[in-house]
Amino acid sequence: MTTPIVRSVNVGRARDAAWAGRLRRTAIDKRPVEGPVAVRALGLAGDEQADRAHHGGPDQAVYAYAREELDHWERVLGRPLRDGMFGENLTTHGVQVSRAVIGERWRIGTALFEVVLPRVPCAVFAAWVEEPAWVRRFTAEARTGAYLRVLEEGRLAAGDAVTVEHRPDHGIDLAAAFRARHDRDLDLLHRVLELPGRADEWQRMFDKLTARLGRV
Repeated sequence: MTTPIVRSVNVGRARDAAWAGRLRRTAIDKRPVEGPVAVRALGLAGDEQADRAHHGGPDQAVYAYAREELDHWERVLGRPLRDGMFGENLTTHGVQVSRAVIGERWRIGTALFEVVLPRVPCAVFAAWVEEPAWVRRFTAEARTGAYLRVLEEGRLAAGDAVTVEHRPDHGIDLAAAFRARHDRDLDLLHRVLELPGRADEWQRMFDKLTARLGRV
């Protein structure tokens, strides 16, 4: 049985990039670092987010993505994808990141994290990956990765175990909730809104969808 671990810890600074949307600035290029890294309420030491309106904050402090899903995309795209290529801070191994239950809590090193949100692909992500219709393809697969909230600050490093300390029994995982947004499943999204401690972003998603569907 594979022990769930963090394969690499990845950070990156914001830099100017002509292709990076209206801001022309991005920090999506995350690179592995060696040794222990401090985990703070708003993210990892040495890491930045360029577009603070859509990234970062307590509910998107750290982004995790599974090496197994990067391997899947390598096969689909026909080219290598290094750890950190999707802008993830934590590249895991042996963790079903996109199938983590909302509210699940992970102990990594001395820090405690909570699974909060799926990644919603954007134009900057598509431009970085350089693939036609990337937003549509990523959405269809629902291999979202997980945005994590920091419940306890601490330190972590590559090779640290990922230990699930709590898993809620509601059974709603990130992939299912992400699909509900695109499949217009208001019932499931409403269940997400009833979860204790859920991110405010879920309410915004629900409101946008109901407005699109002409419902109150």
